[in-house]
Amino acid sequence: MRILLTVNASWNIWNFRQPLVEALLADRHEVRLLAPRDETVPRLEALGCEVHHLEMNAKGLNPLQEPLTLLRLRRHFRSLRPDVILSFTIKNNIFGALAAKSAGIPFIPNVTGLGTAFLSGGMLERVAVLLYKTAFRGLPAVFFQNEDDRALFVTRGLVTEAQARCLPGSGIDLERFAAAPYPARRDAPHFLMVARLLRDKGVLEYVEAARRVRAQHAGARFQLLGATDAENRSAIDRATVAGWECEGVIEYLGTVEDVRPMIEAADCVVLPSYREGAPRTLIEAAAMARPLIATDVPGCRAVVEHRQTGFLCAARSGESLAAACTEFISLAPEARAALGRAGRAKMECEFGQSIVVDAYRSLLAELAPRTGRAAA
Repeated sequence: MRILLTVNASWNIWNFRQPLVEALLADRHEVRLLAPRDETVPRLEALGCEVHHLEMNAKGLNPLQEPLTLLRLRRHFRSLRPDVILSFTIKNNIFGALAAKSAGIPFIPNVTGLGTAFLSGGMLERVAVLLYKTAFRGLPAVFFQNEDDRALFVTRGLVTEAQARCLPGSGIDLERFAAAPYPARRDAPHFLMVARLLRDKGVLEYVEAARRVRAQHAGARFQLLGATDAENRSAIDRATVAGWECEGVIEYLGTVEDVRPMIEAADCVVLPSYREGAPRTLIEAAAMARPLIATDVPGCRAVVEHRQTGFLCAARSGESLAAACTEFISLAPEARAALGRAGRAKMECEFGQSIVVDAYRSLLAELAPRTGRAAA
């Protein structure tokens, strides 16, 4: 089959969908990517993926720009003539679905997150809901990355039960993110938060929790790893982070190409996000046998089992996060390591990348008769 993947950034495919691309190529499908070009394009082309540039603004919903996005997608779809389109990220899902319908091409979106428009309330939310309902009506299937999002779309009538299918995020390479020996130190632990520096990720609550915990446990370390994102309206600027560093409450690690050494050095990985699709950083940390602390919200609670693989706390509450960190500190080193081992076992059972690849292979086999092509 000729399969087209579309997304709002090429790096998204390289970082999160590479196993899927490799599997589709191994099955002898022709794989093309339609996305804004970036530095990952040569790597994707080296895999055997043909990359086509998509001009689009990945940020926000602009009523003056989106009709042009729709027209561009439709033009590309008709030119590339794929048998099926696999889509990721909000704009590509919504406007890609509308464009694919007009071109008569089967379209499979993956809802990796709902976005601020869907959760904002008021007119903006009503527009987002209407767009989703119109775009997803009649699609053969819609993938979701957690059960909460799937149930929400079904309850609100945006998709049917028959359409909605759930995946464990984008899956995790259990060999690359192998279980690491737990740190041997017995002093106060090192907490690590890996996320873009956005308010919606709970960065401010993490800093508040660090202040509260360090007032009682001065040896505790709170590290923050992630990029600033000036284009996002909830971004935290570098000057603010520098202030936290001067205060001594946070160690800012910047960004790294490979996050595994940072996870291995940590005692516990924290993500106090307000809502997630499938939190990649928690999945990677659990695969490496690190205990987790996260908010009790969609996405996070699919990964963390309270007091089994880590701790859940209330969203938007530095006090609740601090209490969870304090409870973790009270544990003996072996009890902390046991949480990490349980998390690794959960990843092996529920989050392996083969589960995601097999789900797509199964769906492509269902669609093959509609396209006139034989499935691998």
